Amino acid sequence: MTAVSYREDARVTPHRNKSRGRKLALIGTHVGLFFWLIVALTPLIWALSGSFKPIEDIFVSPPQIIPERPTVANYTDLFSTVPFFGWFMRSILIAGGTAAFSTFFCALAGFAFAKYRFPGEKILFNIMLSSLMIPFAIILVPLFIEVTRMGLSNQYIAYSIPFLIPAFGIFMMRQFIVSVPTELLEAARIDGCGEFRLFLGVVIPVIRPALGALFVWFFLTVYNDFLWPAVIVSDSSRYTLTLGLNSLRTAYSTEYGLVLAGTMLAALPTLIIFILLRKQLIEGLTAGAVKA
Repeated sequence: MTAVSYREDARVTPHRNKSRGRKLALIGTHVGLFFWLIVALTPLIWALSGSFKPIEDIFVSPPQIIPERPTVANYTDLFSTVPFFGWFMRSILIAGGTAAFSTFFCALAGFAFAKYRFPGEKILFNIMLSSLMIPFAIILVPLFIEVTRMGLSNQYIAYSIPFLIPAFGIFMMRQFIVSVPTELLEAARIDGCGEFRLFLGVVIPVIRPALGALFVWFFLTVYNDFLWPAVIVSDSSRYTLTLGLNSLRTAYSTEYGLVLAGTMLAALPTLIIFILLRKQLIEGLTAGAVKA
């Protein structure tokens, strides 16, 4: 009996050690994630707290998370002293319109690269893909000169030009559409479905998660962009949120209370977009990770 018990314990002990190691690894992972969550949320919490403080209380030391003298003056002044609502709506419309346009045409181009064969297809795709290696700062000046000579500077369309059908979107859509069964497309063609109707009625529903993920990426990119609008737009009546909030910082002073209040309000559309499209976003990113 003693020998049998000893052999059973010998078999059980490695399993217990492995299980204990997994639990310790899981605990360590959760502790690390919690730490990085605190690191990520601390600036946001500080900004939210500062948006409800008078200017003289924002930079007190040690920092006060809960305002001693809470006020909404920063928010009321934001709408009464600067055209914040105009900046806000302009950013929403430009980012939303650009994201919708770019997502649709990137999917259309990705469909062509994934399911059609034509002369020069591989060369064109490689040229398009190689453009991902070029930093935007390198083409900033040539693009500015081109847009200016076309008479599009200080126009709303100028905000969208760098983000219209970018190579990243085409590549992403192509990778997803490749997985759409060709037999499904052939069956639709046999039923008399035209190519564009085939794209709208068969391909689009299948890649809906990828479309949602790409739309969110485009929206956030255009909505948060500062460099290109600062270069191409000088008319203050056409400012977006990034340019408008930056205009609150002058050579002599910065309206920190207004900036923090505006930052908090500017974050609302991104949160709403994520909540509405979180399912498509997570499914699209997960599918892309599995394909990789």
